[in-house]
Amino acid sequence: MKHNLQQEFQKLYGTEAQHTFFSPGRVNLIGEHIDYNGGLVMPCAITLGTYMLTAPNNDGVLRFKSVNFKEELEAPIQNSYQKDGDSWFNYPLGVIHYFVKGGTAVQGLDMLYYGDIPIGSGLSSSASIEVVTAYAFNELFKGGFSKLELVLMAKKVENEFIGVNSGIMDQFAVAFGEENKALMLDCDTLDYEAVDSNLGDYLLAIINTNKPRKLAESKYNERVQECQTALKELQLELDISNLCELTVPIFEQFKHLITNPTVLNRATHVVAENDRVKQAAKALAANNLAEFGKLMYASHNSLQQLYEVSGAELDAVVEYAATDKNVIGARMTGAGFGGCAIALVKKDSLDSFTAGLTEYYTAKVGYAPSVYSSLIGNGVGELHEAVIV
Repeated sequence: MKHNLQQEFQKLYGTEAQHTFFSPGRVNLIGEHIDYNGGLVMPCAITLGTYMLTAPNNDGVLRFKSVNFKEELEAPIQNSYQKDGDSWFNYPLGVIHYFVKGGTAVQGLDMLYYGDIPIGSGLSSSASIEVVTAYAFNELFKGGFSKLELVLMAKKVENEFIGVNSGIMDQFAVAFGEENKALMLDCDTLDYEAVDSNLGDYLLAIINTNKPRKLAESKYNERVQECQTALKELQLELDISNLCELTVPIFEQFKHLITNPTVLNRATHVVAENDRVKQAAKALAANNLAEFGKLMYASHNSLQQLYEVSGAELDAVVEYAATDKNVIGARMTGAGFGGCAIALVKKDSLDSFTAGLTEYYTAKVGYAPSVYSSLIGNGVGELHEAVIV
């Protein structure tokens, strides 16, 4: 169904939208469960994302409505806000909470959100909503924040207002994304390098397992805790502040300090995955897609065996991809526990890949996946044309 968002806004609010903002979703090409361990990740912005249309009102209230959800909120302008249940509008409300607490004077605003990112799929719909709201309020109310400060604010919303111990990668990728480039981001220093990502004859297929995944209710926080346990044990003999300071050889030398086998597995994945990101950047820079594809498979195997965050659905996607001669790499992406996988598929073979995967996956899982193709797109910004999506 096509949505003319300007018409939707007019219908809901009885006035024309004055501004339209967009923030993409993201996929992480490689470097999973690394962001909260201070290492290297390689996300890219995609061309699916969140649209936010706004118009001022004279009623002194903030109105939140969505094309995707029935829940809506009308909140008076005040000095702080609190999370209200589990509704979608908590993400923008959290952003506004930090704006007003920081002293930015906001005025009445009518807002309409629409996202074409599959919700709960692991493509960062929440970060997309947070960043588009932060960017919009910064522009509309002259907040004076840099883009990096907006990213850090959005992360604070996720961690403190919503209550999910996620790292910086999602918000950073959707804010700083560049067309046809992956971002090799150091999650400890926030230094990043835009890596040319010429996919040549291949495209990025995004496969939604269609298994619902609620991050706050998943075992995500458990994995964070396990990594912190590994770090504390290694710090008995090593002067380090995060796991990703370790090279593979140094980790091998000191891993005996980790007493629990499960915790050891988690740390082994983290250190090796951080090294894979470095190898992946070299492969992409050399335009060696075959090598990059091998690293994707290795990443998935580690996430499946050592980190235990994949599951039957994600594994079925990668199993099928490994049998298709037109695929050179595949892996789960995002936090796992359902959500999405990605695959590098020959452009002229996407239809046959989709048909073959759907048959294999449905037989194994009991329902069909959804397959999207995406370009690598730009980060958050204001749009200056009517949007029909």
